Amino acid sequence: MDAWPLLLASTLNAGTLVALAALGLLINERAGVVNLGAEGMMLMAAIAGYAATVHSGSDVVGFLAGMGAGALMALAFGLLVVLLNTNQYATGLALSLFGAGFSAFVGQDYTRATLGPRPGFAVPVLSDLPWIGPALFRQHPLVYLTLLLAAALAWWLARSRGGLVLRAVGESPESAHALGYPVRRIRLMAVVAGGALCGLAGAYCSVVYTPLWVEGMIAGKGWIALALTSFATWRAGRVLLGAYLFGGVTMLQFHLQGQGVQVASQFLSMLPYLATIVVLVLISRNESFIRANMPASLGKPFHPGA
Repeated sequence: MDAWPLLLASTLNAGTLVALAALGLLINERAGVVNLGAEGMMLMAAIAGYAATVHSGSDVVGFLAGMGAGALMALAFGLLVVLLNTNQYATGLALSLFGAGFSAFVGQDYTRATLGPRPGFAVPVLSDLPWIGPALFRQHPLVYLTLLLAAALAWWLARSRGGLVLRAVGESPESAHALGYPVRRIRLMAVVAGGALCGLAGAYCSVVYTPLWVEGMIAGKGWIALALTSFATWRAGRVLLGAYLFGGVTMLQFHLQGQGVQVASQFLSMLPYLATIVVLVLISRNESFIRANMPASLGKPFHPGA
């Protein structure tokens, strides 16, 4: 039974990486902006966070550097799509390709760099409980902060004035503009905030989850985070559920291999992505449900003078 607490603990760890990025993309899409550049932003944040941690010796500095890199790339994306009205999908793809290439270039000198000793974390008393202690209460603090962030974001979107304004911008920017709200500024702020969370996810990957730097280490998790927003029907709580589902399937392959299950490693490696595709196909069959939950202006540019 010792393997099962380990599986649960690793599921939370892996799910946190995807959840942070998906929550950032959720903010973007609630404002009506689709950002396909999550993969590139996370890669740039991963190398920025790793380099900052190597030179400073502080994980916090690494997280801040990752958030800054993600926010900066998101700002460039936002200026193009929100102010210059470029195509959101093409611009996002360009951002993702740029991030993948530039991170590989600047990260060449860090493939052999190493971080200092990794600190251990444990919640006093609770971490000593049998079975549940090792599984739930020996996680990095960012795991618990992600849970709080999802709860806070769900409340903010549903109950606060700012959240309702953001949703209004995503549903009907023309109406929000007529009421005097600065639609473009709100969208730009949402894009930058979402980029910062994607950056935090990238830094978490290279500083905590692995911890190391290799080219292309995000390995499609940015695309999975993008798919999770649809899977979650644009709800923060469901984003967590989807992220931990993906994390569980990802870690299950290593668990099965450790248990000696005779299955081709290539099949086990594709399980997380196969599960994501199956879930998206099942959800897409109910088009009315998707339309009822999807922001009405998602992916559509806004022209104040039109």
